[in-house]
Amino acid sequence: MKLNTDRLHERIAALAEIGKTSDDGACRIALTDTDKQGRDLLVNWFRETGLKVEIDEIGNIFATLAGRKNGTQIMMGSHIDTVGNGGHLDGCYGVIAALEVIETFIEQDKVPQYDLTVAIFTNEEGVRFQPDMMGSLVYVNGMSVENAHDTISTDGITLKEELTRTGYLGSMKCGLIRPYAFLELHIEQGPILEKKGITIGAVDNVQGISWTDVVFKGQSNHAGTTPMEMRHDAGFAASKLTVAVREIANVVGSGQVATVGVINPKPNLINVVPGEAQLTVDLRNSDAKKLKIAEFLLHEKIKEICEDEEVTCQTDQLVRFDPVKFDSRISDLIATTANYLNLSCVHINSGAGHDAQMMARICPTAMIFVPSRDGISHNPKEYTDPEFLDAGLEVLFETVYRLDKGYLD
Repeated sequence: MKLNTDRLHERIAALAEIGKTSDDGACRIALTDTDKQGRDLLVNWFRETGLKVEIDEIGNIFATLAGRKNGTQIMMGSHIDTVGNGGHLDGCYGVIAALEVIETFIEQDKVPQYDLTVAIFTNEEGVRFQPDMMGSLVYVNGMSVENAHDTISTDGITLKEELTRTGYLGSMKCGLIRPYAFLELHIEQGPILEKKGITIGAVDNVQGISWTDVVFKGQSNHAGTTPMEMRHDAGFAASKLTVAVREIANVVGSGQVATVGVINPKPNLINVVPGEAQLTVDLRNSDAKKLKIAEFLLHEKIKEICEDEEVTCQTDQLVRFDPVKFDSRISDLIATTANYLNLSCVHINSGAGHDAQMMARICPTAMIFVPSRDGISHNPKEYTDPEFLDAGLEVLFETVYRLDKGYLD
């Protein structure tokens, strides 16, 4: 079937105008005014296409074309919220491509066997409300609606208040739709496909994620009059841990990655020994045992630093998700479909978290990746060649077409 790739690119460009930053990035943080405007635009497209639109209690949006087996869904989708200054493809590409798949069925007068649904999940990025992937997490009953509603944003407003204000506090019960299958098309957000010269990634799993907030407390003092051996320097403790985090990744190996993304010394003055320092540690691995080893080493190193520098420390687990393995039948189908379309393909792991990893808890799930130029994402320079975007759409359509024939039965 012929796909309208021009419409795909036009819609991506139209959504990119909402929340566009001065350096051509995107800022549509969850449940802000710009996120609402983006949601409104997509909902209008859904309704113009003739889809039934439903919104659940956490603000997830579902737009459905009824099939012959009404009530059983093949679901596709992602998110449209962004980081503070991100790109125009992360999440958005998967949503708009899913709409294009459904619209192609309609325009070709093809009635699917299963309902075809495009989903937009709330607060995938976790910038304003934590945890990230909140909408899909609540959807699969990994977090209660009540707890999510009570979550307070970085600007002091509850999620329920913002859902109400933006008009996206829906009445549909979370998790009401249990799909036959779920697919998420996404840019890779990494360098592997481009480096290997491969067009399609059939994603087999998603790395486990462990985020820890660390606060060292020592004693503020004069930078000129306090001898080095008499200091309780929280800033130095934080710097030692920063170096140690890199060492932990090297020791664990096996695909372990580790990042200190935030460092905040207090009082943050040039001539004062920091009495407090807060930092974040991001640990990820596709091997659950290796991830636990990295976490153990992190906490052992914190204890060692506290003893050596005579400081105290408080830690808080911000996010913890185990690695997720996708349905091998679907990832194999993606690879087979890519080969059928004469597109190069490789099985790949995801280093970033996605809504699909939550959906994998309740239904057969997999992801399709296309290359990211220079592996850049969460950045205004995020870019994927249009030919790759078109190829991903083609693989998504053909995979859905085969699933609709009862591939998993």
